[in-house]
Amino acid sequence: MIDEIAAAPDRLREAVRGLSDAQLDTPYRDGGWTLRQVAHHLPDSHMNGFTRLKLALTEEAPIVKPYDESSWARLADVRETPIEISLTLLDALHRRWLTIWHSLDDADFRRTFRHPEHDGVLTVDWLLAQYSWHGRHHVGHITSLRERRGW
Repeated sequence: MIDEIAAAPDRLREAVRGLSDAQLDTPYRDGGWTLRQVAHHLPDSHMNGFTRLKLALTEEAPIVKPYDESSWARLADVRETPIEISLTLLDALHRRWLTIWHSLDDADFRRTFRHPEHDGVLTVDWLLAQYSWHGRHHVGHITSLRERRGW
């Protein structure tokens, strides 16, 4: 799963390579986010994941704060910032995140935290699985649209 997190920045960069502004502003499905929103969402979400990991490793069963990802996806930085900024941000963030992931021992993966939108206690191991899936999931939105449209 750590390898999946390591691969996410390059996979995202490859998925959006060569897309025009019009293509980036195309929703990946009816009612879904545009490819631009997806590209900016990944570092937004993974910054939250990075913070949640650090909290779980440094506090006893902290309660982490949720965020309204749909509202974040509508903010000016998503509309107006070139996606290259978010691609670079994701790369830098993952470099730091990977340093932490690779440093953990078995006890660290069992550390816990609480998330108000999930029942019960979550573990660092769960967080790893969640974000390993998350990158693949959203890159898949982009690549599947490109396949369907022949881009």
